[in-house]
Amino acid sequence: MAESTELKTGVVADPKKPAGEKDPLFGKKEKILITDPLLDNNPITIQVLGVCSALAVTSLVYPSLVMAVAVVFVTAFSSLATSLMRNIIPKAVRLIVQLVIIATLVTLVNEALKVLAFPVYKQLSVYIGLIITNCIVMGRLEAFAMANKPWRAFLDGVGNGLGYGLILVAVGVVRELFGKGSLFAGSPIAMNIIGPSGDTTQYWINTAADSGLGSFFGWYANNNLMVLPAAAMFVIAVFIWIQRSYNSKLVDVS
Repeated sequence: MAESTELKTGVVADPKKPAGEKDPLFGKKEKILITDPLLDNNPITIQVLGVCSALAVTSLVYPSLVMAVAVVFVTAFSSLATSLMRNIIPKAVRLIVQLVIIATLVTLVNEALKVLAFPVYKQLSVYIGLIITNCIVMGRLEAFAMANKPWRAFLDGVGNGLGYGLILVAVGVVRELFGKGSLFAGSPIAMNIIGPSGDTTQYWINTAADSGLGSFFGWYANNNLMVLPAAAMFVIAVFIWIQRSYNSKLVDVS
């Protein structure tokens, strides 16, 4: 049983560790649970999970960031709840129990967004509810939370949520900057970076200016293709290419 658990989770017991000794809260293994999904085992670029929402919600940075926070919350606390109940959940209905846990947390996120950020809630619309079926969330509950202690399961959920959110925000930055010439549009810290300034909108780099920095970018025009969902596929593909070119050991992964 111990051997099968180690193979399933990738966590190998330390034979030199005295029996009964508690694991540190932030030991080496705990740090790996958070840092590994950011790059070498990223849910999107390596495991190729959760791609559908990455294509749909990343036209702007602000909704991408909100979705990232929502997924981190759901993944972390669903992993924690599942791990706490792992010994009492009947195997025959474990997936149903996991779905109920995830659906409860997603409902909390959904209602919180309605109250705190209704414009973003309207932008994300159905994609908040689809977190319930996100492969990343379900995958971590089944593969890790069901076989590990609550704290480690929680950290694993945080790490995979952050890895997912990192790619979402990065794709959102590229698409919004080159598609609209802005960043964080619709948020309190909206920034108009590059474009032709007018009576209502002022850009940091005014491409319509006759002098100054903007005069060197008179040829520049925002790429409307970047605001389409298809652009996210291209951007994610470039991220995958860059990551695997930089780290050759990832070439044959997934």
